[in-house]
Amino acid sequence: MIIIKQTRFLSLALLLAVPFMATQVQASADSLSGVTAVNVASSVSAANTFNRNLKKDKVRNAAPPEDGIHDPANDSTHVLQPPLEAFEGFPPSDFGNYVDWVKTLDDGIIQPRWDRKDPTEEPFVMDLDIVRPVKASVPDVVFPHRQHTMWLACSNCHPAIFIPQQQANQINMSAILLGQKCGVCHGKVSFPITTKSCKKCHSKPKPADWEPPLSEATLKNPWR
Repeated sequence: MIIIKQTRFLSLALLLAVPFMATQVQASADSLSGVTAVNVASSVSAANTFNRNLKKDKVRNAAPPEDGIHDPANDSTHVLQPPLEAFEGFPPSDFGNYVDWVKTLDDGIIQPRWDRKDPTEEPFVMDLDIVRPVKASVPDVVFPHRQHTMWLACSNCHPAIFIPQQQANQINMSAILLGQKCGVCHGKVSFPITTKSCKKCHSKPKPADWEPPLSEATLKNPWR
């Protein structure tokens, strides 16, 4: 009888303890879940979040307080002219801020001041195209100095961004999208890299007899 009573007592104690233990386990699980979520969130790389090349604006040419760039808490931000008002009547484009700035310049609609203090100073325009062959089947890249030097001094790019020497600059799309080389300006203050703007740079078609270049390993292969 004593053994039976002790067994019943232990069974009753276990039944009463199980809900409490389950509650503690669930609380611990919830706590660990929160910690795990925080750890996962903090481990996600945000390397490209700064890059406006990869983002699509929700509103086309939003006003400065709403563009995500200017500080809306600054009273001076609200004094800035809205882009839609400033760009009215400019030749349109299909990407970026939807203005064809080269045509705007060529048509004389805008005349950028070359010197901040001297409005009579004339720009040093360099009419020189640099062709960069591309190994892939896409058209080769043409860099036009004229359109850039109409409102930029040479020192904006040389030598910090581009070394003015043949074959001295390694450029690829990854670097551009990460804000390097051409991406220092394009995607920030000039047209972004999108599927609509590829032909702005890749503008020289391959010759009719063009063939993909063979790799070094293929050239050394005696059995080919």
